[in-house]
Amino acid sequence: MKELVIAFGLFLFIEGILYALFPSKMKNMLKKLELINDSQLRFGGIFFAILGFVIIYYIKS
Repeated sequence: MKELVIAFGLFLFIEGILYALFPSKMKNMLKKLELINDSQLRFGGIFFAILGFVIIYYIKS
């Protein structure tokens, strides 16, 4: 459980830094996100979720 809280804190930290350092680029990126098909977003989400799981699995084992 402790690792989950640390991971969530790291996620928030990285997101916050990106918006603080590059606010206009982040706005542009979010606008471009609307142009991507739902199926492409779904595939990307599944891909990165599996990749993250594999990384965590190998680090923990």
